[in-house]
Amino acid sequence: MTFPAAVISVRNVSKRFGSTLALDGVSLEVGRGEMIALIGPSGSGKSTLLRTVAGLATIDAGGGTVTVFGERLQERGRLMDGFPRARRRIGFIFQQFNLVGRLSLFTNVALGSLGRIGFWRGLLGRWPIEVRTAAMAALVRVGVADRAGQRANTLSGGQQQRGAIARTLVQQAEVVLADEPVASLDPVSARNVMDILKDLNRVDGMTILVTLHQVDYALRYCDRVVALKAGCIVYDGPTSGLRQDALVNIYGPEFQDAF
Repeated sequence: MTFPAAVISVRNVSKRFGSTLALDGVSLEVGRGEMIALIGPSGSGKSTLLRTVAGLATIDAGGGTVTVFGERLQERGRLMDGFPRARRRIGFIFQQFNLVGRLSLFTNVALGSLGRIGFWRGLLGRWPIEVRTAAMAALVRVGVADRAGQRANTLSGGQQQRGAIARTLVQQAEVVLADEPVASLDPVSARNVMDILKDLNRVDGMTILVTLHQVDYALRYCDRVVALKAGCIVYDGPTSGLRQDALVNIYGPEFQDAF
């Protein structure tokens, strides 16, 4: 599946961890403004694919490329010169929130600006007025502004995940990569987080690539689904085409017994 305005292009990428082949010659293109669900059984390569796009994992040296915004991020097992420029435009949301627990929610969100204002200024908490304004606006947007002064490690999982999303807004990310962002949340918090991501996609035109174990969320929130199995893409197409037989092929015959 090819898009004329692809912002992410993964070509023939493989990644091995010891004797385990996590990605096996994977190719994927993501068009600007898409919201795509990556699904598949545990160990299928979803998170590894997401992390290679973010540059958090390097691809194998045998071949393959990762390109974002026209900048070559990875090629043949090494990060390229264009990586820092492109990385600043990519927000990453982790399953376990990745906030600094002893810092306030406001400070965690403001940290999204470090790529623009510099590390030392942020370390000292000398936030420019535009960053302070952006951080509070982002917290309002995700519905946790009333928790701005609270230490991150005293917040619920859903509140922390909203803070992580707000941080990507302050970062001014154009692409958000979300790795199982609702796996640790209760059903209500999970829906709230997915609603926020969908709103960012629909209203702001943000490109979102999200890994999900919950197939129903993939069907509800995303127009396109990419399914991996044993490190290979076995389905890439519209949500409407992901019928029961395709899901059984992805997850195995036990999938029918899970619902």
